[in-house]
Amino acid sequence: MASLNTVKRRIFLCILAGFCFSCATYYQVNLKFNRFFEEGELEKAEKTLSSNQKAGTGKAKLLYYMNLGVVAALQGHFEESNLSLEQAYLLGEDLRNNYWNTATALLLNPNVTYYTGEDHELLMIHYYKALNFLQLGDPQSALVECRRLNIKLQKLSDHYQTGLLGHPGKYTRDAFIHTLMGLIYEADKDINNAFIAYRNAVDIYRTDYLPLFGIDAPEQLKQDLLRTAYIMGFTTELKRYEELLGITYQPEKQAGGELVFFWNNGLCPIKAEWGLHFALVRGAGGLVNFQNDAYGLNFPFYLDSDKDYEEKGLHHLEFIRIAFPKYVERHTVFNSAELETIQGKCTLEKAEDINAIAFRSLQQRMWKECSVSLLRIAVKKAAEYGIRQENEDLGALVGMVNALTEKADTRNWQTIPHSIYYGRVPLPEGEQKVRFILKGSQGEAEEQVHELTFHIQPQKTTFFSFHSLEAKPFSPYPIH
Repeated sequence: MASLNTVKRRIFLCILAGFCFSCATYYQVNLKFNRFFEEGELEKAEKTLSSNQKAGTGKAKLLYYMNLGVVAALQGHFEESNLSLEQAYLLGEDLRNNYWNTATALLLNPNVTYYTGEDHELLMIHYYKALNFLQLGDPQSALVECRRLNIKLQKLSDHYQTGLLGHPGKYTRDAFIHTLMGLIYEADKDINNAFIAYRNAVDIYRTDYLPLFGIDAPEQLKQDLLRTAYIMGFTTELKRYEELLGITYQPEKQAGGELVFFWNNGLCPIKAEWGLHFALVRGAGGLVNFQNDAYGLNFPFYLDSDKDYEEKGLHHLEFIRIAFPKYVERHTVFNSAELETIQGKCTLEKAEDINAIAFRSLQQRMWKECSVSLLRIAVKKAAEYGIRQENEDLGALVGMVNALTEKADTRNWQTIPHSIYYGRVPLPEGEQKVRFILKGSQGEAEEQVHELTFHIQPQKTTFFSFHSLEAKPFSPYPIH
């Protein structure tokens, strides 16, 4: 019969083996799929993703359907893409209202809960769906996605209007999504709603995006706002925005149709893990402080009495480490692009910086993340101490399990772009050749040129999106 030490050693090795696997980030667990996707091997990426039976039912099933939707869209399978993205939309709605899932995250490792998606990720579902419908020649379904976007944006705004979340410096509104809505409304000849969407977009760029992300309203958006105000006869609004933007609108007659071109540039950041160490300092009257002097952090917890403090075992909690998610940027290879047409050249303008939004969104909720993590650790440590009073060996193993299972949630939608650019160009009726020219930083990349052909219809808007997957080398093992 094995000795107690032998049993303990075996249990330790089992825990250690599980820990080695659990150390892997979401990116590393899905490394094969990620490599195929980054290299543009989309059929192999889709096959790898679809072959994972558990992914569609597991805790990250939202990401499974999101990724399926993107891979299908990039292959031109727009209907298939929308089926997956619709499933992702429905899951996102359900999981956000799953209070049991939220409560579980407070007490256990967040990785054992269902991934509910970041705010900007849930908005991107509708971006892809709307573009898919436009490619399928179904503008009415694209407008349905616009209405869904409107509802989601309103909920997002309402959510951040309360408490600390309503303070300046928060990502609470999305200017690009309003721009997209305006473009789709105008293509459907709904000029009034297009004007409203453009106006909202310009205001958000100026008041939110410029100070937060350094992105002002694109020149094309400004022209679209002034044009729709002119068409609707909104003289007061036209004059107001001409003065505000420093532009005098000049009406132009346009024959033929136009092309609205979206460039999805690079790949968004991935989540990794980092940790902070805290010291537990006991105060008077049942006050317990978790302190980190290096960052000037202090989180107080109140217990009912000093007796509570002793019974719950927190006097044994002296130094602890808590794990947080952090983003690692995948820097873009190309930093500008232009369209060369029979009418001349059009430089695409940056309208959305998903990379910056991801970093900002995580930063603005770090205080909450820290509080939840400390509460979770305090509960675990209290339980560990209680078990130690009955069985020291078992209590030690519980402590080891608690330490090894304290992991950051490194899941995120990793197949969406780093940033989005767009442009609008008028083109004559008929088949038109367009050169799409990508440019990198000086000395880092040569030009990359793509020859594209579009069939332009009179008084119609043709939508097209192009995703360049190139990104600079980075380490997929940034765990600290």
